[in-house]
Amino acid sequence: MTKLTKMLASAASMALIAGAASAADCPIKVGVLHSLSGTMAISETTLKDTMEMLVAAQNEKGGVLGCELEAVVVDPASDWPLFAEKARELLTVHEVDVIFGNWTSVSRKSVLPVIEELNGLLFYPVQYEGEESSKNVFYTGAAPNQQAIPAVDYFLEELGVEKFALLGTDYVYPRTTNNILESYLKDKGIAAEDIFVNYTPFGHSDWATIVSDVTALGADGKQVGVISTINGDANIGFYKELAAAGVSADDIPVVAFSVGEEELSGLDTSNLVGHLAAWNYFMSADTPANAEFIKQWHAFIGSEDRVTNDPMEAHYIGFNMWVNAVEQAETTDVDAVREAMWGQEFPNLTGGMAVMGTNHHLSKPVLIGEIRADGQFDIISSTDPVPGDAWTDFLPESAVLESDWKDLQCGMYNTETSTCVQIKSNY
Repeated sequence: MTKLTKMLASAASMALIAGAASAADCPIKVGVLHSLSGTMAISETTLKDTMEMLVAAQNEKGGVLGCELEAVVVDPASDWPLFAEKARELLTVHEVDVIFGNWTSVSRKSVLPVIEELNGLLFYPVQYEGEESSKNVFYTGAAPNQQAIPAVDYFLEELGVEKFALLGTDYVYPRTTNNILESYLKDKGIAAEDIFVNYTPFGHSDWATIVSDVTALGADGKQVGVISTINGDANIGFYKELAAAGVSADDIPVVAFSVGEEELSGLDTSNLVGHLAAWNYFMSADTPANAEFIKQWHAFIGSEDRVTNDPMEAHYIGFNMWVNAVEQAETTDVDAVREAMWGQEFPNLTGGMAVMGTNHHLSKPVLIGEIRADGQFDIISSTDPVPGDAWTDFLPESAVLESDWKDLQCGMYNTETSTCVQIKSNY
């Protein structure tokens, strides 16, 4: 009887392994598409490390569908066309089952045609301008209504800001976001002459004239606030110039959408203390889940000095949702996983649940943080989870659009004409 029992158990085990293998070829390959060199490496290398940590942790739990996960890492080197080439390499040469990657919107838009052509699956973890919904992308970073709009509301309602300087780096995300914010501010009764908009190139360093223009806005005594979509090291010169001009956070508060713990790490923050940032996550969030995540990160990376940040949490949520969707679908097939992703829930590190909508955007809380001298943030405002909007209500051409990949099977459905529009390009 013992021998028979062992034989039956062995046969059952083999059947389970065969079933898993039929659902997913082992190992299951996870593509990691983040710059490890070039101008974006300072931000994206951390996300590569995050993905390797998540893959290793999942393998310790037994993998997925009986298979070990393998992280396939490539380096698009902060070169936007190279992102497309590397995405194609991941899908056709390495035959990955999913891709986690990109930072800038221009890199995502470079990758998008390749992902759609080859029916790949991309998880994009960084706040962006919205105005997009692809069936092949899950957007786990913030849309404008989950970052930019709430930040403006905070300025209007809590700080009494009456005049706005919209300062951004000259590329897709700042321009589209500021177009939305201009429309929103006017809808809120802010006059056009009380909105100052300015764009500067990547790496801009001479801020004297722009800061002078910003301070001049308050010559009539009205409260001025800066909404910053300035990206990269240009922020250092901007905040230094504000301080040199004798402007404090009390005088002209700045809320930034691209300044987080990683950007502040190792910098002299004396010129930034008191200014604000809007994200869906801060490392200073006091929850058991966040404490465990930070502990796991420090152990994996081998240093307690390394910070965590918002895009890391976005990858954490997106990866775990993908794992659950694969196990629910019992396959890594992109179409099956996509359908299993709708309605997936996973705990935020700051508390509450993230929920994936049928428009491929997450429901997430919005946090406002005040920069401290140690490079961390005091969380001074938080909201209940806000569903991400693929299309803003504050641009006329977008207000009539809806994204629903489940029932409408369309990412750009025109509610006025009841038609699905296939292509939209503002650039």
